[in-house]
Amino acid sequence: MDPYKDIIAGCVKGQRIAQEKLYEKFSGTLFAICLRYAKNRMEAEDILQEVFVKVYTHIHTYHFDGSFEGWLKRIAVNTSITYYRKALKKQLERDIDDGIAQLPDAAFSFDGDFTMEDMLKCIEALPLGYRTVFNMYCIEGYKHKEIAELLKIDINT
Repeated sequence: MDPYKDIIAGCVKGQRIAQEKLYEKFSGTLFAICLRYAKNRMEAEDILQEVFVKVYTHIHTYHFDGSFEGWLKRIAVNTSITYYRKALKKQLERDIDDGIAQLPDAAFSFDGDFTMEDMLKCIEALPLGYRTVFNMYCIEGYKHKEIAELLKIDINT
């Protein structure tokens, strides 16, 4: 039995209270995913908004055959990737050396205490393409072949 069955049923019916409960329960988790792929918080907020629009629009397709939270996270990752593809068309590719040259020296000092916030800052400092691949491989667990197919890039890239 899915613990979110009542919320899901309410969202399928378009009930605002159920939608609010869903948002309150999962917005933080999904925002963290969006933030890993976005250039900044504002862009992550835009992606998160798109995620919830997709969730509310397609929640009727969830059939309780897997983790609901996993289903939501997959939508967040896929929406972030779609956002990345759109941004990629608008942006010239940058060489990794350009990205590293712009990092503050403090980003490479290590005092023994490395927090999650420090890690996020380092990830955010990566150029968009590298950051996306890093997130997909190291955090989301995609294989190189899957990443290449999803991003429509050569596997050797």
